[in-house]
Amino acid sequence: MPPETPFPHRLIIMPAHNEAGNLPRVIAEIRVAAPGYDLVVIDDGSTDRTAAVAASLGAAVVTLPVNLGYGGAVQTGFRYAVRHDYDLAVVMDADGQHDPAGVNLLANAVDKGEVDVAVGSRFRGRMDYHQPWVKRIGMSVFAWTVSRITRREVTDPTSGYQALNRAALRFFAYDNYPSDYPDADTLLVLHYAGFRVSEIPVTMRERISGVSMHSGWKPIYYVLKMWLAIGIVLLRQGTHASAHRVD
Repeated sequence: MPPETPFPHRLIIMPAHNEAGNLPRVIAEIRVAAPGYDLVVIDDGSTDRTAAVAASLGAAVVTLPVNLGYGGAVQTGFRYAVRHDYDLAVVMDADGQHDPAGVNLLANAVDKGEVDVAVGSRFRGRMDYHQPWVKRIGMSVFAWTVSRITRREVTDPTSGYQALNRAALRFFAYDNYPSDYPDADTLLVLHYAGFRVSEIPVTMRERISGVSMHSGWKPIYYVLKMWLAIGIVLLRQGTHASAHRVD
């Protein structure tokens, strides 16, 4: 029988695509900063040894046969959390950008019972790396848009560093989650579904090695795609509201 841990129902979900070189340092930092959490690495169709390295470091591994994209990998992690009956899960990147010191900060915010989802904000905390100007402008506009719609201040609408309680995990596990870039649009989905969301100051750093999914021309695609995703969320909400009025 495995020894009891202080947090037997908490999970760290780590989507990873070709992150074999970064995992040893990242997982070692997690073991120090967040002892007792279970860890599952979602190997998103990697062509390197991501799955083998993660397994050798004691992480559970779910290997996707093809690259689903970030959103698909994260949703796979949500399904894993639901199927294994976790009460809380923290999503963090495998490239070293998310400082593991934030894991407990996010989890503790959810534990208090005042929010369902805690989002790590680099702008309330610290950002130790350079960001492409296209994405920086897009983030500012998205932050203004989401803040205006939700009527609460949102500073980091594209943060993937999040803690979710059981209800939020179930909500996203089989529906309501985009396949590629889940960011500002998911905050709106949570808002309209009645979930309570807050931002917690965290530190985000330069990735250890490798190429970011937002490199090259991708920030431009990201901004355009996010505007489309936000528009779809608002359109669906308007359609639902009209249906209720008709009823």
